[in-house]
Amino acid sequence: MNADLGSLRTPLCDLLGCEYPVVLAGMGGVARSELAAAVANAGGFPTLGMVREAPSLIISEIEAYRRLSDHPFAVNLIPAATEPDLLQQQIETCLAMEVAVFSFFWDVVPEAVSRVKTAGGLLLHQVGTLRAAREAEAAGADVLIAQGQDAGGHVHGRTPTFELLPAVLETSALPVVASGGICTGLALAEALAMGAQGVQCGTAFLATQESFAHDCHKRRIVDAGPQDTVLTDGFVLNWPKGSAVRVLRNSVTDGFGTDLMGHDPDAIPREVIAHDDDIPRLRQSTDSPLRTTTGALEQMPHYAGTGLGEIVEIVPAARRLLDLCTEAAALRDIAGRAQASGEGAA
Repeated sequence: MNADLGSLRTPLCDLLGCEYPVVLAGMGGVARSELAAAVANAGGFPTLGMVREAPSLIISEIEAYRRLSDHPFAVNLIPAATEPDLLQQQIETCLAMEVAVFSFFWDVVPEAVSRVKTAGGLLLHQVGTLRAAREAEAAGADVLIAQGQDAGGHVHGRTPTFELLPAVLETSALPVVASGGICTGLALAEALAMGAQGVQCGTAFLATQESFAHDCHKRRIVDAGPQDTVLTDGFVLNWPKGSAVRVLRNSVTDGFGTDLMGHDPDAIPREVIAHDDDIPRLRQSTDSPLRTTTGALEQMPHYAGTGLGEIVEIVPAARRLLDLCTEAAALRDIAGRAQASGEGAA
């Protein structure tokens, strides 16, 4: 498919220092150095998922990334779901490592935004509602990531991606990135046509060779369809009460029956079902199975967005990125020619 990939370039690419307007979501545990570097080296913008991770791991992952790539990157932290002392250590560690770009999510914590901005950092803030978008912009965010309920993993709002996107675009003067259920070039092309300056992809990159997700998680994404995802707050241990996630159905969600929402973390038994090395993983925690995980993997959350039906094989991250961009560029070229032809006829 011949296409001008340069036609995809937006001001966001110049701001972030990438070739294509595709951001790797900062998936906790999954978006480690190998995946981030693969996306960066192929022209996308990578994010290291470091939610609640120890400063020592943040340091080792940044060092590993820099051995693999010299492209800019972001570190994803979740201020509202991280103990304050640890959050401060994470931010200070990143700044000491000369991290220039941060990605935040969940409730806006102005103090955390201020610390990054005071140090001269660039901040992308993912939001799921118009209220959060306004709060993030007021706090000092540089880019808004509008996440729709189609997204896999933690979902902050309840509005579909392509309904939330135009609303955020109308509300904010900041660059806006669309996120949630985006796994194809068609979705990228549609987002750009609506005014987004880029897209953020999680599920599409989770099912790649470089992803740190366990193979069982990758295979389930390849084998499943949109009807196999559910939104539930049943996987909530170690996150605030009411935090919803989109996951693939499993024995745990089947056990919820119709009660997918309304789970109180204080009432959930702390049952160890798996381990990452010597770290125990609890049933109904938010921890998904990683390469290092052993135990009852089927009972753990397998995050996936509604676009997973388009993912039919596990491929290198570079191939997934370039396939997505090539399709989007071709569609934009076709649309451009059709528009020019129509104007000529008129």
